[in-house]
Amino acid sequence: MDHDSLHSTLTELAARHRVPGAQLAVIHEGQQFLVHTGVCDTASGAPVERHTAFPVGSLTKPFTAALAMILVADGDVDLDEPLSGQLPEFGAGELVTLRQLLSHTSGLPSDVPEGSGEAGGDRARWVARHCRTADLTHPPGTVFSYSNIGYVVVGRLIEAVTGMSWQEATSAILLEPLGTRPAFVVGAPATRPVATGHAVQAVRDRVVPIPEQDLPEVEMPNGALALSAEDLVGFARLYFAGCPDPQPLDRATADDMCFDQLSSIAIGPYGMADGWGLGWARFDDGAADVYGHNGTGDGTSCHLRFDPANGSAVALTANANTGAQLWDALVPRLRAMGLAVGDRPAPEPPTTPPPVPDDCPGRYTNGDTEFVVQPGADGGLLLSFGGAPHSELLCYPDLRFTMRELGSGARSPGRFVTDPVTGRIGYLQITGRLAPRR
Repeated sequence: MDHDSLHSTLTELAARHRVPGAQLAVIHEGQQFLVHTGVCDTASGAPVERHTAFPVGSLTKPFTAALAMILVADGDVDLDEPLSGQLPEFGAGELVTLRQLLSHTSGLPSDVPEGSGEAGGDRARWVARHCRTADLTHPPGTVFSYSNIGYVVVGRLIEAVTGMSWQEATSAILLEPLGTRPAFVVGAPATRPVATGHAVQAVRDRVVPIPEQDLPEVEMPNGALALSAEDLVGFARLYFAGCPDPQPLDRATADDMCFDQLSSIAIGPYGMADGWGLGWARFDDGAADVYGHNGTGDGTSCHLRFDPANGSAVALTANANTGAQLWDALVPRLRAMGLAVGDRPAPEPPTTPPPVPDDCPGRYTNGDTEFVVQPGADGGLLLSFGGAPHSELLCYPDLRFTMRELGSGARSPGRFVTDPVTGRIGYLQITGRLAPRR
């Protein structure tokens, strides 16, 4: 591994997947490599630089989790006490703990309902309206179901404890002590160059800039940060086993965040990871456990992985919706260079699809999102949500499937899950979101 090989690899793969600009940061065997390629914005042609920030989407969540864990270490919050005492507006707080919020086992719905940001950035008001006990999709602590809403609640908890907005607390308590210049896609003017997202439209042979990130202010704790690949691996260093007591995290807190929380959970994070800590996903790379998170913005795709045991890390930032395909192509190249990355390619669907179980079709809901599974024209299954067909489901014999999006052909894994009480299919799980059958 060297600078030139990483730069040529990144440039080649960015061109192949029509990503206008990207950064790659690697820590391997005690050395750090930083490479970048392309432009921030196809409209202006401004080049990507070392310090260019990219909207990192859900990679914001581990930073929010770290900030919450600093408050735990200071004795301001208890991981395992119901949160109703500190957040009286959180109706489900009679049952839900911070540990469950950080590990996506709270039972809250996955996604903020469209148009529900009427309260602007007032998270207290929003939580009171949308996070009641009646809004829970699952009993807390029983299953993994990825929840953006859970991190809205964590952001509100941080505000209640610190007396600052989530943005102010993230800057003052976490980012500035790390030497990271804060940048956010909403809520304040950018303090550094921020790359523009792009939509690659293969059918029309176009790459179209997306001028702004469409993120309601209430969702800032789960998706508002903009950072460079160098910033991301700098954050990952806090979790290296050989790192002395890191600031602003202490050693024990950093270790706790990388401890898998799902050993007693009935349904895990299939399709996203092999386990989940307090803010971090866990990936089984054979001999090593690798931790990290992915983040998708409007026309951006960012990825971070690190191995706490041997002190290696890799971060990719990309300003196109095809950045996930760039990452998939990059992973085997990095693995060939000796870097544990954790991601494994999804298995190919069988050439002869197995018979589809009779009880797969139906309606599955998570919060306000309804997924409809129905027979397809070729005897397979078709998934619709938002009232429109979205994907073919290419099934395996064991209730797993590959979800292939109509039009783009993008693939992601999913599965049906049997209800242990009825013995019938009771859940649909895609992108970590668990939707009970209705």
